[in-house]
Amino acid sequence: MGTANTTAKDPVGGKTKVLITRILLLVFFIILFLLVMLPFYAITLASFKPGADIIKFGLNLDFDLSSMSLKNFVYLFTGKHSYWMWFKNSLILLLVQVVLVLLVSAFVAYGFAAYEFRFKNFLFVCVLLIMMVPFEILLMPMYVLVNDLGMYNSFSAIIIPGMANASTIFFFRQYLTSIPKALPDAGRVDGCTEYGIFFRIILPIMKPSFAAMAILNGMNSWNNLLWPFMVLGDGKKFTLPIGLKTLLTPYGNNYDLLIVGSFFAIFPIFVLFLCFQSYFIEGMTAGAVKG
Repeated sequence: MGTANTTAKDPVGGKTKVLITRILLLVFFIILFLLVMLPFYAITLASFKPGADIIKFGLNLDFDLSSMSLKNFVYLFTGKHSYWMWFKNSLILLLVQVVLVLLVSAFVAYGFAAYEFRFKNFLFVCVLLIMMVPFEILLMPMYVLVNDLGMYNSFSAIIIPGMANASTIFFFRQYLTSIPKALPDAGRVDGCTEYGIFFRIILPIMKPSFAAMAILNGMNSWNNLLWPFMVLGDGKKFTLPIGLKTLLTPYGNNYDLLIVGSFFAIFPIFVLFLCFQSYFIEGMTAGAVKG
């Protein structure tokens, strides 16, 4: 009798535990969401406040309508400054870098995943070792090389060194190992060339991984400050992070443009994520585990 009663009560107890777990998870993710959104809330409020308030009180969460206006936005769209030139430069670099990094890295990764050749494992270990080397260690050798090649103060100095991204190659290679080898073999049987197999069969299958890497590489390109700052000397070629940095000087700080400009700098990455978010989770999970 006692055993029967305990068994009858178990489903109710199990449902209660599941409900409590879901509630705790919901509370946890709500708190996490609020913590993540706090910086966005702070910079949104600051974009409506005069720069003098930012200097006095810094970024804060005080919602004071008396000190808020649209003057910063009017200045951003109608004032005399170089913000939109910096924005355009960053946008061009983002589009070119993302396309080239994805294409070149996909070529290299497909070679590692689909073909057998001498020193294959050694070369792949080299790719992994490159991922472990901090970029700051490579700054001076790369800077000297860019100068020697005559690429200083050009967008090519930013684009070319990063076309074959080690982490992107690794991610794509892991993703491609889960694709059955019967697919490219079927293409060869049908008379498709190796390039045709790659562009007609492999690339369409790689859409989820492309979406994930497009977002991550796009964020890196858009937020990149250190390397462009070293190789660009002409103010007309400055990217957005460099341009915003120039607004803070020992002789005066333009917080009016800095804050509202930083607020608008969020939108390209937000749009990029919206465009690829349907594939993002699928691509991250598929590329993280060898199937």
